[in-house]
Amino acid sequence: MKVYIYSLQSALKNIWLDKWINLLTVLSISIGLSIFCTFILININLESALQRWSKNFGIVVYLETDITKEREEALKNEFGQDPDITEIKYISKDQAISEVRHILGENALVLDILDENPLPSSFELKLKSELLEPKLVTQKTSLIKQISGIKDVQYGEQWLSSLNNISRAMQTASLFFGCAIFIAVTFMTYSTIKIFFNRRMDDIETLKLLGAPRTYIRLPFLIEGIFIGTFGGIVSAFSLFTIYSFTTLKIVEFIPSIALIITSLPYMVYILIPFSGACMSLIGSFIAVGRIKY
Repeated sequence: MKVYIYSLQSALKNIWLDKWINLLTVLSISIGLSIFCTFILININLESALQRWSKNFGIVVYLETDITKEREEALKNEFGQDPDITEIKYISKDQAISEVRHILGENALVLDILDENPLPSSFELKLKSELLEPKLVTQKTSLIKQISGIKDVQYGEQWLSSLNNISRAMQTASLFFGCAIFIAVTFMTYSTIKIFFNRRMDDIETLKLLGAPRTYIRLPFLIEGIFIGTFGGIVSAFSLFTIYSFTTLKIVEFIPSIALIITSLPYMVYILIPFSGACMSLIGSFIAVGRIKY
């Protein structure tokens, strides 16, 4: 117990004596963790946007112009029994032309020159959110096209593919930055502890001559590393929470729609940030003190 008390007291004393170096390292670590958490936040918001968009995503099934009412009803029942389809909306030819007139507004007069309604009846189908992968949706639409009485199937193929590509790119970038930040934080702590080690070489040699155990010499450096990483994480978490709060409380007054698209980090993440910083710095400190020959 005396060893731990001495190590804690020694670490706190050295932290204060080398406060400017420690402050610089803490700020550097907080910037690195903030960058990584920003990518996580972008990922969360992108996933949230995809989920909101997936609720409205659907495919449009256009029917043959000469299809009978009985066949339309049979198709509706067939779609209703499909476990991959969550919602079915039937749009008749009259409803379709009415929607076109509404969209055209004053220009709807051009439709009066038509002898008959050229628009087909259709079904708007919504799929399970688990199926909203470009490959799966393409497979599903291909199967639906083969059904008798169906003329064509359309959906936002390019839009869906683009969103999924963006999501995967952000996940890859987050993984890359996560590894880079881990290495950077570890190296910064290693360098800082190595500087402290060199500056205290005379004290370390004295302790060795007095027969001090290995833990007695190394533990203060490990505690300093944990302190640096923890406070770097605290500064990062506080900064991110402050920026998010400012955005939702102030900027939303000028851009109200931003409240609908921005999502905060889960509160557990704000707790994990200091813990992650402490773990990274502990690894860097452990590597540094491992170079102490004893």
